[in-house]
Amino acid sequence: MLKYKIHKEETVFDDHYKITEAKVTYDSFKGKPITTRRLAFERGDSVAIVLFEKDSDSILLTNQFRYPTCKHHDGWLLEIPAGSMENNEAPEDCINREVLEELGYKIKRAELIHSFYTSPGASTELMFLFYAEVSQKDKIEKGGGNENESEDIQLIKIPVSQISKIILDVKDAKTILALQWYLLKNR
Repeated sequence: MLKYKIHKEETVFDDHYKITEAKVTYDSFKGKPITTRRLAFERGDSVAIVLFEKDSDSILLTNQFRYPTCKHHDGWLLEIPAGSMENNEAPEDCINREVLEELGYKIKRAELIHSFYTSPGASTELMFLFYAEVSQKDKIEKGGGNENESEDIQLIKIPVSQISKIILDVKDAKTILALQWYLLKNR
């Protein structure tokens, strides 16, 4: 069994997110240990959800501005609802909070599909992906995001019959993964 050891770890950047630098030694496949410096983007863990609205036979998505995508001239992205977990918050509580905040829907029961690393070569983020079904009567609040966080989120309903057509226009990895999961689940 391969092993690793973290010799030293320190925070080298601490703002809205953190960057940690570490000196690590890990076993190699060739048998000789490697000692090196590594950086990790400490973004925190997150949640996302495939949200199916039964009465409209649609998947509910968000459309919102994402500054990092401006480098590639995008700006606004179509995404499944998602968000960052707060300290000691359970993934189930976080997804309920995020869906209510972003889209205004109250979820009765969210099923965990899977958890995965979003970018394991650079980030510590573990994402918990859920699935839930709602109806139009479950929309109990306005949605649109958290104004204190300068969010401006638009609800987009994509009919299930259109998923395979729009998926090629989606540029968000978690959303592509989630929509593919939905299509495979419902073959």
